[in-house]
Amino acid sequence: MKILLIGEYSNLHNSLKQGLAKLGHDVKIAGLNDGFKNIPVDLKIKKKYDNGFLKLLKNIIYKFSKIDLHSINVKRQIIKLQSELKNYDVIQFINETPFLCLPKTEKEIFNLLKKNNKKTFLLSCGTDHISIKHANDGLFRYSILTPYLNGETDFDSALKYLDAAHTNLHKHIYKNVSGVIASDIDYHIPLIGNEKYLGMIPNPINVELLPFNTLKFKDKIKIFHGINLTSKNRKGNVFFEKALAIIQDKYPNKVTIKTTENIPYKEYIKIYDEAHILLDQVYGFDQGYNALEAMAKGKVVFTGAEQEWLEFYNIKEDTVVINALPDVDSIVKKLEWLILNPENILEISKNARQFIENEHDYISSAKKYINTWTQ
Repeated sequence: MKILLIGEYSNLHNSLKQGLAKLGHDVKIAGLNDGFKNIPVDLKIKKKYDNGFLKLLKNIIYKFSKIDLHSINVKRQIIKLQSELKNYDVIQFINETPFLCLPKTEKEIFNLLKKNNKKTFLLSCGTDHISIKHANDGLFRYSILTPYLNGETDFDSALKYLDAAHTNLHKHIYKNVSGVIASDIDYHIPLIGNEKYLGMIPNPINVELLPFNTLKFKDKIKIFHGINLTSKNRKGNVFFEKALAIIQDKYPNKVTIKTTENIPYKEYIKIYDEAHILLDQVYGFDQGYNALEAMAKGKVVFTGAEQEWLEFYNIKEDTVVINALPDVDSIVKKLEWLILNPENILEISKNARQFIENEHDYISSAKKYINTWTQ
């Protein structure tokens, strides 16, 4: 089949493309590069107004006229690439707003791409209308909106999915796609019962590109906490910070703790590769892509692994990954359990790699996508 994947987050569509290619399919990815990671796409849409004077100009013009230069520029690029964006058997959008345009422009691009191809599908694997509404309605025990519901501000980037323009875009897309696929439990739960929902296909991971190395303890246990300041509140990093302060004070001779903020990707990976334990996020029921890749490398990851996830995969708690709750005492106890019993770190490390191979293999995942698209 000829397949066009629209948009890229964290390497998901690239890993899926690699699996589909192994199965003999012709696949291309079109979209913006995913931020500082600079993840490759085949048909690149450039962000002209992302830095410096042009970004300032864009913001000023939008403030006074509501005209978005980014949206105009992206649509022009899509139109120019039309000949390379048509006649596919399947196209799949990674999100309702894969081009970071105004909802009106996203709708126009969606219509253009749908018209020129056969089947159209949507992934739910990042913030979107349904997942944010579910969280805002308080239907999760906790979520990325928990800080907002507790009175914190600066959540406009998530709450925008609930405004009238985004709601209308959401309804239009759901009306016109063949179906919707979730990538993990956090997006699966809000979609249960939706007539367009086709089920969950776990994130594809290409383990061939992520070598597993048995963890070794030369001196201290190395703990890494990498913070992205733009998502710090939504990920619950404050719980990790408080827990690490306690651990550092209590076990200065047993641990080395490295905390970073917004560092370049190459530096981030170097520290990450040297760590035994990685602190990822608190406000999740399942693992995101960063956690899954770390698990594939054999790191012991503190992230989402809630009861719903345990039941879905039939796994015992804290045997594959550590469920990080929004509770400092709980995080401290689990860190202590590992620090005082390093054999548990080795066991979880091996289990994590095996789990990724069993449940997230990129070729198996690609087969599930093909079956879902063609059913």
